[in-house]
Amino acid sequence: MNKAELIDAMAAEAGLSKADAKKALDGFINATSSALKSGDRVSLIGFGSFSISERSARTGRNPQTGKEIQIAAKKVVKFKAGAELSNSVN
Repeated sequence: MNKAELIDAMAAEAGLSKADAKKALDGFINATSSALKSGDRVSLIGFGSFSISERSARTGRNPQTGKEIQIAAKKVVKFKAGAELSNSVN
């Protein structure tokens, strides 16, 4: 499912126009991004939680040449599915 299909599904499920569903989805994405940038955790009970994790610097290998390369440390977004989401998928 891509963003346009998600907007269509949200509009149909909530009885909103596609424009309103797009605004709601963009608002959710912006609010979640802002919270994660500031180091907060975003928890949606039953759905899951988004958090930031630190990935340390490490040495990698270029698969084409075999040459070692240094991979810089960075922050990554993690998502942990909630119980209700996990149960509905299984």
